Amino acid sequence: MSDQVSCTVDDGLAVVRLERPDKHNALTLDMLRALTRTSASLRREPRLRAVVLTGSGPSFCSGLDIPSVLPERVGLARAFVPQPLRGTNVFQEACWGWRRVPAPVLAAVHGHCYGGGLQLALGADLRWTSPTACWSVMEGRWGLVPDMGGVQALSQLVGIEQAKRLTFEAATIEGPEAVRLGLAGECVDDPYAAALAWAQEVATRSPHSLAEAKRLFEQTWAQGARRTLAAERRAQLRLLLRGAGRRTR
Repeated sequence: MSDQVSCTVDDGLAVVRLERPDKHNALTLDMLRALTRTSASLRREPRLRAVVLTGSGPSFCSGLDIPSVLPERVGLARAFVPQPLRGTNVFQEACWGWRRVPAPVLAAVHGHCYGGGLQLALGADLRWTSPTACWSVMEGRWGLVPDMGGVQALSQLVGIEQAKRLTFEAATIEGPEAVRLGLAGECVDDPYAAALAWAQEVATRSPHSLAEAKRLFEQTWAQGARRTLAAERRAQLRLLLRGAGRRTR
């Protein structure tokens, strides 16, 4: 773990918190590695029901701390090298690794949600935003592209024209517009409380059902009907063999 990222697990509910409030939780290489380790650790948590991603202080995450990252030439070069089995580098896995966690992952967004912070939020399954939260695909302002899973996530959540517009313009939008475009699912005054309440409700459901449903969507969203239907059959059979088929509530 890292002193810049904390993770607590209580009764199957994990809260992962960015802990650089004085820097609006701008991402260092250490934080990216810690996020990667944390998602990998939670994948092995047998009683996990849900994960809430949030940030301490005034913001969710203001993006990559470029002034701190660029001088680390060796660490930066190593962070760009993809891991052969998973196919992602450290930057990508810090965000996309949450898609590999079997339980639903929820992002509670407030304050700044810029660049790499936005890509981290898009790595979650569901997102709550405050009305005053500021979202931006900000990489364009630095002459960069959203390469931490952002292109993949944007392609799933918004149409290609909106994805290009958000990326080309690097404009800042607030919570209600983020919901309208599909970047977030709900705009509420207290996104952390809302995400936590949702997680506690879902914690009463079968973890195997949640995991299979998440895996289905992740594996088949861009596939044709034939492969999707086959994946549905395999998932349902696994659940039935586990003894599912009874109401859980």
